[in-house]
Amino acid sequence: MASLAEIRARLQASENRGSSQTATGDNAIYPHWNIDEGASATLRFLPDGDPKNTFFWVERAMIRLPFNGIKGDTETKSVQVQVPCVEMWGDTCPVLTEVRTWFKDKSLEDMGRKYWKKRSYVFQGFVRENPLHDDKNPENPIRRFIIGPQIFQTIKSALMDPEMEELPTDLERGLDFRVTKTSKGGYADYSTSKWARKESALTDVERAAIEAHGLFNLADFLPKKPGAEELKVIQEMFEASVDGQAYDVDRWAAYYRPAGVMAPQNNNNTASPTPPATPPQPAEATPVQPAPAPVAEAAPTEAPAPEATSSGNAQDILAMIRARQASEQ
Repeated sequence: MASLAEIRARLQASENRGSSQTATGDNAIYPHWNIDEGASATLRFLPDGDPKNTFFWVERAMIRLPFNGIKGDTETKSVQVQVPCVEMWGDTCPVLTEVRTWFKDKSLEDMGRKYWKKRSYVFQGFVRENPLHDDKNPENPIRRFIIGPQIFQTIKSALMDPEMEELPTDLERGLDFRVTKTSKGGYADYSTSKWARKESALTDVERAAIEAHGLFNLADFLPKKPGAEELKVIQEMFEASVDGQAYDVDRWAAYYRPAGVMAPQNNNNTASPTPPATPPQPAEATPVQPAPAPVAEAAPTEAPAPEATSSGNAQDILAMIRARQASEQ
């Protein structure tokens, strides 16, 4: 488990550089976007099961490709396909390479945002207060959370606050996070979400759950990295989408496909299955506006991390996080 200093250092480096796992039917994803307006859910984040991950989250970047229906199907008016953006792995994305140039022309900016990567962040932890009465608790109470950019900025800003002395995932002196849903301009708004003021230890029941089930390796819930063949297909799909074509099942269903479209029975492309779609979430009131950066963002640097026990030197960890952030400039 990385320290607070390490997290701060890496976050700072990301800022200086210039700058929504998916549902699997096991009810592991907690749908905080379904809480009523004015309601709050209290979450307790846990470390990543992968000790090499400095953060207690992983970033997921997907590109949505809209199509004018499905070729040969006159009943379907429009469909959408999600494909992974390889900038998650520090590689050059063929879609964003093209889209970045569009921001040089004001008439193309809206189109550029349409095809820009959509970020979300995968966390894990316990739901300590749950306003969703119809939410069924899974056998493993360690849930996964798909956090959007607005809530993530709240989480990240607090981590950079020097008054935060302990890592919020610390088993003894960690902090709860309260997700509060309101509305603004007709969109769901989470800007009043915040960390708890008081530290609290995990309960015996929560500790027993970690002992019994273990922690998830969050990277397991990212899509599979596309290879050369998949990148070629993504480029073809992108061009067809921009041209207003229909989705071609025969050409692309073995790789990436809309929800409800089956893979062909003779599919030999077992290396890169279609990544599952992100659970639906209401749009946030402050959508992220992509910056037409000239270069791809650097991949996170891995750093050794201590075991998931109570942090003994949170200030050192915070300093390491800030330093790591600065090094990623």
